[in-house]
Amino acid sequence: KMNLKIISTEKAVMKIEAENILTFETYKEKTKEEIKKEIEGAFDIKVDKIRTLIKRNKKIAYVKLNKNNVAIDVATKLGII
Repeated sequence: KMNLKIISTEKAVMKIEAENILTFETYKEKTKEEIKKEIEGAFDIKVDKIRTLIKRNKKIAYVKLNKNNVAIDVATKLGII
């Protein structure tokens, strides 16, 4: 079961288009490595880098995808764009 929730705010959509970054919300106990494994397994993509911040007791993860994987394609599959 996936414990990541995709964020589809205007800022998140701009990051998808401009920087190839997907934004997720998850439990604050999750490590970057756990987030990376979950995303790579669920979407069959490669992750380059993950930046996180904690906001309102939730962890926000900015996931930079490998240049061979396009964030817009994943977002389209999820129905965001």
